[in-house]
Amino acid sequence: MVKPISIEAYMSQHSHCLTIDVRSPGEYVHAHIPSAHSCPLFNDAERAEIGTKYKQVSRQDAIKQGVEYFGPKMRPIIEQVEKWLESSQSKDVVVYCWRGGMRSGAVAWLLDIYGFEVYQIVGGYKAFRTYVLESFSQKFRLQILGGYTGTGKTDLLHRLMEKGNQVIDLECLAHHKGSAYGHIGQPKQPSQEMFENKICIALAKIDPHKTTWLEQENRRIGQVAIPNGLLHQMDVAPLYFVEESFEERLNIIEADYGSMPAQDLVDATLRIEKRLGGLQTKNVVTLLQSNQRREAFAILLDYYDRYYQKSSFTNADREVISLTKSNFIQSYVR
Repeated sequence: MVKPISIEAYMSQHSHCLTIDVRSPGEYVHAHIPSAHSCPLFNDAERAEIGTKYKQVSRQDAIKQGVEYFGPKMRPIIEQVEKWLESSQSKDVVVYCWRGGMRSGAVAWLLDIYGFEVYQIVGGYKAFRTYVLESFSQKFRLQILGGYTGTGKTDLLHRLMEKGNQVIDLECLAHHKGSAYGHIGQPKQPSQEMFENKICIALAKIDPHKTTWLEQENRRIGQVAIPNGLLHQMDVAPLYFVEESFEERLNIIEADYGSMPAQDLVDATLRIEKRLGGLQTKNVVTLLQSNQRREAFAILLDYYDRYYQKSSFTNADREVISLTKSNFIQSYVR
């Protein structure tokens, strides 16, 4: 028998199970529960056709059309689930669609009669989205890692994580390193909705009563934005400002971006021309095109230092702890 479960029960007890999203491919690509596999009951065209028939003809005709499409897919769906279960941590299957209605109900029924242990999320993906948006109002004990560009903050976050500290790497979730150059060499960014879903899952894995480290960020990371509830908590949390010499930061920038395609670097530079200034933009582009990258990066690093000074210390009441990179490592990376 198919067992209905709430989204809260799924998150606390069943998120490790094989999770199947039976919505159309387009719905899945836009956003989904991050751990879910796509197993669409209908493709995008079939879904549109059935929806039109439901609205313009009748519910019964829409169901008949759906059954016609569903029949030939039954065996492939079962066989696909069997393959996924071979590498799953659990032998239970969780199914969801948009509202927890007919699509997930049909696939859950099929998998149940075949013999799988099947759960169906009540309210479907819509209930998950409600859970996501509410999660950002939960209170967390945050500590923010800041510092000028090139300090190696992401590396420090990963070192904190390796030592057992709670860490959320927002730039990793966003597929973007934050600056105008942050998209270079990165996968395509998720949709805003998918970014929020990924943050929610990351927050669900931490203990809110213990300290969690995040890197200081602007509201936007490339094309996606940090949810307001979380951003507000980040803006008032203690800021650990890590200091490193200009030359050492330049070394880090050169190591990170020195092998990037020159045209990608030029294109990114042109996008900040208004803020960088026409003359400096021309100088950076000329240096990049002549493969004098360190000199170009030095100009850009000075620009980002000045930009950081203007934008990062607007909250006079915020606790700011300034320390050298070596002192931070000695004190907190343990």
